[in-house]
Amino acid sequence: MVFSRPPLTIPGMTVAPIYFDCHATTPCDPRVVEAMAPTFSEDFGNAASRQHVFGWRAESLVEAARRQVARLIECDPREVIFTSGATEADNLAVRGVAMAPTTKGRHIVTCVTEHKAVLDPCQQLESRGFRVTYLPVRGDGRVRVEDVERAVTPETALVSIMYANNEIGTVHPVPEIGRLLKKKRVLFHCDAVQALPHLPCQVDELGADLLSLSAHKMYGPKGVGALYVRRRQPRVRLEPVILGGGHERGLRSGTLNVPGVVGFGRACEIVASEREGAAKRLAVLRNRLLEKLRDELPEMIINGVAPEHMNEHRLPNNLNVTFPGVNAEHLLKALGGVAVASGSACSTAVADSSYVLRCLDKPEPKEFGGVRIGLGRFNTSEEVDRAAEEITTTVKRLRAAPPSTSTRCD
Repeated sequence: MVFSRPPLTIPGMTVAPIYFDCHATTPCDPRVVEAMAPTFSEDFGNAASRQHVFGWRAESLVEAARRQVARLIECDPREVIFTSGATEADNLAVRGVAMAPTTKGRHIVTCVTEHKAVLDPCQQLESRGFRVTYLPVRGDGRVRVEDVERAVTPETALVSIMYANNEIGTVHPVPEIGRLLKKKRVLFHCDAVQALPHLPCQVDELGADLLSLSAHKMYGPKGVGALYVRRRQPRVRLEPVILGGGHERGLRSGTLNVPGVVGFGRACEIVASEREGAAKRLAVLRNRLLEKLRDELPEMIINGVAPEHMNEHRLPNNLNVTFPGVNAEHLLKALGGVAVASGSACSTAVADSSYVLRCLDKPEPKEFGGVRIGLGRFNTSEEVDRAAEEITTTVKRLRAAPPSTSTRCD
């Protein structure tokens, strides 16, 4: 089922632009907005105010949302800690484990293509005496289970590997990694932000002891996320990153974003009931776009998992491509009617080429950059056809540009 959203109109544009950047954020589902609406005017209380009905009502809404999140990942609601988003959840997982008084080892294992919300805390911990192993990836962007096994030592406190990459859509062998680490009794953190709307993410199936989630990547509101923290076998101990009141079982102080939490819960409920069908529909749209681009631009390079493995090891809504001879940033600026990206929206403070593509064993993506396409719940086949035509036309026009306006990186 495809739900419609109001068309976006831009002054000076006769046709509504197409949004293909769902790895950066997703539009809020109207059903989520509807669930949130009462929290702005009627149920506006502080969930920590337990002396009156307004606080009680807010707290009950928060706990209902906590149960909705827990049902999606199949855990105890008490294991869901609400945060301001996945960046905070990642920080709490990595730094929280490392700095906990019960943590014995000072070694962390992660991957070179992880989100900056994991890589940056790891680098900070290195400056404080921790040792971090950054695992390489194969040419398709997947980490090897055997590399994880070799990296783990008796001093390893945590392994952090994302479920699916936010740029190239690569799906890592997380269940296999989880089973390996359970045998070795090493804590496993998984950033499941990009995977959650499209792939099953039951914590026991993944073997995750900590799992990071974000609402706005699954058609919920911005500014709210969660960290799953295992309570039993093993019980995970964390040092809080934010102090000041002891909210969220002492792990995350601060007034809860009740509207955001309610929206997050409703978004999880929708994903739980519609994910399988939605993933299949998105894969059809993605493959349609891929074939149309390849027909017109056969020299196009697909970054990450190859087409023959896309339905197995790549997110169903993801396509990351390089057009030799055309710089990705220049292409994005020239595409007036299609919103796509050239890298992670979380790294835009740094003007640099994608560090994820630099980790792949291909020279062309490093030189020209990649175009990240992320389809979503509200996209249609008509939009796919129109986007393919505009991308094709723009790439050919830029290639035909005179040398003075060359689109090469150099």
